[in-house]
Amino acid sequence: MTAGAGAVAPPVAEAEARGRGAGLAVLAAPAAAGVSGPALVVPEAAASLGVSVGAAAWLLTVFGIGMAAGTPLLTAAGRRRGPGGTLRAASVLVVAGTVLVLGVPGFAAALAGRGLLAAGAAGFNVAAFQLAARDPGGRTAGVVAIGSATGGTAGLFGGAAVAAAVDWRAALVLPVLSLPALLAARGALRPEPREEAGGAAAPAGVLRVLRSGRFLSRAGLILLLSTVNFGLMYAGPRRVVGLTGWGAVQTGAYASVAALAGALLSWGLVRAGARWWVLAGGGVLAVVLAAAGPWAWVVLLGSGVSSLATAAGQGLLTGASAEGLPESLHDTAVGLFNFAFLAGVAAGPALAASLF
Repeated sequence: MTAGAGAVAPPVAEAEARGRGAGLAVLAAPAAAGVSGPALVVPEAAASLGVSVGAAAWLLTVFGIGMAAGTPLLTAAGRRRGPGGTLRAASVLVVAGTVLVLGVPGFAAALAGRGLLAAGAAGFNVAAFQLAARDPGGRTAGVVAIGSATGGTAGLFGGAAVAAAVDWRAALVLPVLSLPALLAARGALRPEPREEAGGAAAPAGVLRVLRSGRFLSRAGLILLLSTVNFGLMYAGPRRVVGLTGWGAVQTGAYASVAALAGALLSWGLVRAGARWWVLAGGGVLAVVLAAAGPWAWVVLLGSGVSSLATAAGQGLLTGASAEGLPESLHDTAVGLFNFAFLAGVAAGPALAASLF
């Protein structure tokens, strides 16, 4: 299996892809920040809510579950009403979740609000990657993947910083930044999505996608990379704190820099059309470095390698997941591929919390 999706684009096309991708990346970034935002404030949240740290870690896990559940719902909205319909529904969910988290006390309300925020964030993610997947060569999707990874890495520091400056609850609602991001990204949203004859998300269309060996191999790989990446977003900073005694803000700053460097370097792998074994090897190496590294910088290097492999995997594999399928099924394939990615978003923190 190769991860690449075509020949290298000419300079003009590549520049256009970067510009379009930058607009769409603005939509995807706050959703990813929502995943990582609470990572360094879980102990504070647990103390305030009167629950164990393990229970409070569900504030991360429920976000991945909410995004996984929201992806097919918001994908369906996109097929019927275009990206405008997807983004309107997503905005309502983000506002509702923010009000619930900030305005209603208690652990149950915080979990429910995070779930609504995640479902809304899924809409911004769906719109960004489906529009990006229509540009050939994987360049636009690559830029969006970097934007998503940047949001996730910035969320580590941003969550810790806003918690220190305001309150820990503020770290839970970073996806609300998607609302002003809509204004910045409106130029990238003009093309309407294809109408899929008979609804490609119908059971027959979904089953046809799931019978594709190419799709399954790419979805399986992104599931692995995503699980590792978001597991390390939870566990990596805790190892760093244990090794150094740093505070949450300082740890978040260093972790964000390391992961951001990996995300930016992923463009080189996207341009090179890296093969699947390079991406898988990066995920394995990241786990080894983060789990066994005797020094903080080795653990942070593991986070950077994971971010690099995951962002490159999203960029290279999103469009490639639909290869060999009829055009009417491409959006369904991309939606299911994103579902696999989001399953890792949910599984990673839960797995890391249980092992930690």
